[in-house]
Amino acid sequence: MKFIVEQKVFDQLEDVCFGVVFAKDINNRTNINQVSQLLTSSIQQIEAQFASQKVKEAEKIMPYRQAYSKLGINPNKFMSSIEALASRISKKKGFPEINPIVDLGNAISLKYLVPLGAHDVDSATGDIVVRFSHMGDKFIPFGEEAVEVLEEGELIYAAGDQVKTRRWIWRQSEAGKITEDSRNIFFPIDGFNGKNRDSVIAARDELADLLKSLFCSEVQVGFVDRENPQLTFK
Repeated sequence: MKFIVEQKVFDQLEDVCFGVVFAKDINNRTNINQVSQLLTSSIQQIEAQFASQKVKEAEKIMPYRQAYSKLGINPNKFMSSIEALASRISKKKGFPEINPIVDLGNAISLKYLVPLGAHDVDSATGDIVVRFSHMGDKFIPFGEEAVEVLEEGELIYAAGDQVKTRRWIWRQSEAGKITEDSRNIFFPIDGFNGKNRDSVIAARDELADLLKSLFCSEVQVGFVDRENPQLTFK
C-alpha cells in the first residue's frame, strides 16, 4: 500500500505535512484500561484548557482554519475534525468510548490538538491518496447508507473513486471505518511545517509506541511533505 499526496495539494497548501502510522495485526476486540485512562485524561485536559477560551481562537487550531479558508471552505460551517472534537468536549456534552483503537486515536488527537484519522486498509481499493476530487467520486457519510457523488475540486482522502474523507479533514466515510474486526489500520496526522510539525511528530511517535506496547502490533511510521510526497508500506 502507498500513501500519496498529489502535487496540486502542495500548490494550494505549501507547508502541509502528514505524520503517518501503519499498524498490522491489531486485536481491537479487547478493552484496554490504559486506553480509557488516556482518553479520560485528554478530555479533562481539553475541558480545562477551553474553560475560558473558544476552541476556534486557539493558536493550535488557527492553522487549520486558515487552510480551510485557502481551500474555499468555510471553517465555521465545516470545522476540521480536531476543532469539532475539541469544541464538543469544551461544552461538556460528553464523549463516548467507541472501541480501543478509535479511543486511542481520539486521546492522542486531543492531547496534541492535531487531526488524527484511522482507516481500515483491508476495505480500501488501492492506494490512499490525498487529492482533489474528480467528477463522480463517491462518499458514504459516517453512519448513513446513501451515497453522495462529488463534483470536481474538493480536497479529499481517497482510495480509487472511494472517498475516505470529505473537505479534507472534516468528515470520514462509512467505508473503511474502524470496527472491532479491523486488523490493519492506517493513521494519518495532518499538520503544517513551521507551525505544528513538532506536535505532529510527537503524536505520531506516541501513537506508534502505544500500538506496539498495548496492542502488540507491527508498526511502521513515516512523514510526508512537499519534499517527500509519498510512502510505501508493506
